[in-house]
Amino acid sequence: MTDSEKPTLMVVDGHSLAYRAFFALPVENFTTRDGQHTNAIYGFLSMLVNLIKAEKPTHLAIAFDTSRHSFRTDEYPEYKATRSETPQEFRGQIPLLQDCLTAMSIPVLTKEGIEADDILATLAAQGSAKGYDVLVVSGDRDSIQLVNDRVTLLYPSVQGVSQLKRYDPAAVQERYGVRPEQYPDVAALVGETSDNLPGVPKVGEKTAVKWLARFGTLDEILARADEIKGVVGGNLREHLDDVRRNRRLNRLLDDVELPLGPDDLAVAPIDAAALRDIFARLEFRTLLPRVFDAVGAADEAVHEAPAIQVPEPVEAPADQLATWLAAQEGEIGLTLVLSGTSPTRIGVATASELRECDWDDAAAAALGPWLESRAPKVMNDAKPAVKALLRDGIRLGGLAYDTLLAGWLIRPSFPDKTLAHLVARYLDEKLPEADPTQLVPEDEGATPSQEAWFTLRTAAAIRESMPGPVASVLIDIELPTLAALADMEVAGIAVSHDVLSAFSGELLQRTDAIAADAFALVGREFNLGSPKQLQEVLFEDLRLPKTRKTKTGYSTDAAVLADLQETNPHPFLDLLLQHREATKLRQIIETLDATIDDNQRIHTTYVQTGSQTGRLSSTDPNLQNIPVRTEESRRIRSAFQVGEGYETLLTADYSQIEMRIMAHLSGDAGLIEAFNAGEDLHRFVGSQVFGVEPQDVTAQMRTKVKAMSYGLVYGLSAFGLSKQLRIPQAEAKQLMMEYFARFGAVRDYLRASVLQAKEDGYTETIFGRRRPFPDLTSPNRVLRENAERAALNAPIQGSAADIMKLALFRIHSDLREGGHASRVLLQIHDELLVEIAPGEWDAVEAIVRTRMSDAAELSVPLDVQVGRGRDWNEAAH
Repeated sequence: MTDSEKPTLMVVDGHSLAYRAFFALPVENFTTRDGQHTNAIYGFLSMLVNLIKAEKPTHLAIAFDTSRHSFRTDEYPEYKATRSETPQEFRGQIPLLQDCLTAMSIPVLTKEGIEADDILATLAAQGSAKGYDVLVVSGDRDSIQLVNDRVTLLYPSVQGVSQLKRYDPAAVQERYGVRPEQYPDVAALVGETSDNLPGVPKVGEKTAVKWLARFGTLDEILARADEIKGVVGGNLREHLDDVRRNRRLNRLLDDVELPLGPDDLAVAPIDAAALRDIFARLEFRTLLPRVFDAVGAADEAVHEAPAIQVPEPVEAPADQLATWLAAQEGEIGLTLVLSGTSPTRIGVATASELRECDWDDAAAAALGPWLESRAPKVMNDAKPAVKALLRDGIRLGGLAYDTLLAGWLIRPSFPDKTLAHLVARYLDEKLPEADPTQLVPEDEGATPSQEAWFTLRTAAAIRESMPGPVASVLIDIELPTLAALADMEVAGIAVSHDVLSAFSGELLQRTDAIAADAFALVGREFNLGSPKQLQEVLFEDLRLPKTRKTKTGYSTDAAVLADLQETNPHPFLDLLLQHREATKLRQIIETLDATIDDNQRIHTTYVQTGSQTGRLSSTDPNLQNIPVRTEESRRIRSAFQVGEGYETLLTADYSQIEMRIMAHLSGDAGLIEAFNAGEDLHRFVGSQVFGVEPQDVTAQMRTKVKAMSYGLVYGLSAFGLSKQLRIPQAEAKQLMMEYFARFGAVRDYLRASVLQAKEDGYTETIFGRRRPFPDLTSPNRVLRENAERAALNAPIQGSAADIMKLALFRIHSDLREGGHASRVLLQIHDELLVEIAPGEWDAVEAIVRTRMSDAAELSVPLDVQVGRGRDWNEAAH
């Protein structure tokens, strides 16, 4: 057998490489919309794809540790004990990575009490004995001992996992001055800091290598320790037992009993559908083609051609197109091509006929009546087109279906982003698309009317798979909300550049003053925004206790520093936190200021598909991240002002809406009584939990029960409550027990909702919105517990989102149908902001209060608070 014919076995240390990938990629750039961090997964898979493409292994496996416990910790409990706690952002990534590997048909090997290195060592020994060329990929230097003529180690370089150093016997000899099998002897003498294995004091690699060259083996060194003179000789004799222990612990096992051997690890075809689903969930948009390319597979999920021949479009003058449309019955597929925010072309389709034409003033005049009519229209991602038509003076009527919204309602956790994705999923066809990599594309892609035809057919396919309650959410909630949002986005809100600029100037002066005070306190200048320089100041100059260890030193993030200030108060920490808060506010102001248009208004974009629970998100700019926690941060809202020709602003929000929904869904008599009596909920709950009269509930008691009440909605544990309130965990546990003793129906509802979700596979809001939770039955504990916590909250937060949307579009509709000039401008969390025309306050306030209060029939009232003012901050209540 020639070398080129030999099979290649690649075995990878999963934990080691994933952990390095975690620190190699910025965590803030790899976070899904639901808060799952993915940088370790992405970095690991990117490295693996490159390895597969470069090395072309015929056999492949990934080994993982099961925990920090192993036979080594049984012998030496301090083994690896000094390693810092696993970063919170890393938690949960390994199970998801293993799901990806399973979808790629790559075996994942673990064994309780055995480390991944021992699995690698066993497979390397078995593979080389069977004639494989073996590649060991690991960031643990103990793996050096595995290198021989048949086994090569690929070790991450200082640049991270993207570059791997290749160690064969010659490379090991060159780097360390010993043969690979001698490296553990060197490590036993020197020690291994990362494993908490102390070596002989003052003995480094050079000394250890010199001793091995002189005596030949570690056993000989230890047996003849008396011959070694000087301080290092004395140190060796004092630490003989440590050296022997180190050598026992760093020796890798090569005879572990495993369920699979090298012959069982042949590279297998990937599960394209499963991989696509998990990548969609992780929001990896560019990695999938690289995986297919690396393994030489095609994305087999879509056909090369549609099952039905795409009809040819007919070019029709606008007046003829209007006549043709007037004669049609049933739904019409509609696509409007936009250049920026302006229409350029329109395409329409029935099941068998396609028509299209350019959009100009004549087309707007001819087609406007049909577009505004109730004739049923089916679109994909309709809102941008609805807004474009509004700017041309046309209000779209008869929107019967939006395939993008429908697809999201079915798959809210990882919705399809484009019509092409929807066509692939629901029609199992390929939407013709131009190749963006070609200067002159061979295929120009689908025309507007062909897109309309695909949209019409996709809508029919989605309808077949959509449960009735979910279809009602689309028709009765989401489509009317879309129309209201389009009007709000086109209207925008008046924002004062002068107010923002003045506040930004104040904040700049303040940050400069705070920085000067901080420099005086430390005794030198430095960059307050530099984590590295802050580490020097905090832990060297000021000698504060070291925080959580990271790759670049010790953490200086806001949460960690707040904890540090709690346990070790220091004036510098106060200054630093003040500086960060002021800097953050300035950044928000600059973002807002940059989006003010020539009419001195900001036009945010609301994303209906931006959450899994149904809540709206806001972008370009994001108006939902403007802080309101402090009086100073609320000053930003004072720049949002009533526009020219209007009289005032009205704000209206729901009071404790999620707790009211909790009371309704749980049927808890105590909570229902409190809400119906109009009592302060948290004071009432505090009196029950602490066994005192309501008037005797202290501010501290109220804070505790408030944190717990809202925490329960989000699956808060006793540990989480203790951290949030900064109280002992035992006290937090007792507090929760007292709460449930008095509000048992809440506990019963929360338990039952998770059990029901496990049975159904999804949660459901009051109105029928569903959120699937496949991980509720996952054998992986981390994934299962994460799903259980999310399942607690989904019906409550989703019902709150539905109620707000119902109120929003009904208010919007009442204002239009009543001939009022007042208009809704913003929806932020549980709050609406309305611009009031002169003389319309009383009528509009009545509409707002009525529609918000009557948006849902609950067993408790929906309490609405209304405020009035010339700007958003003044109108707050």
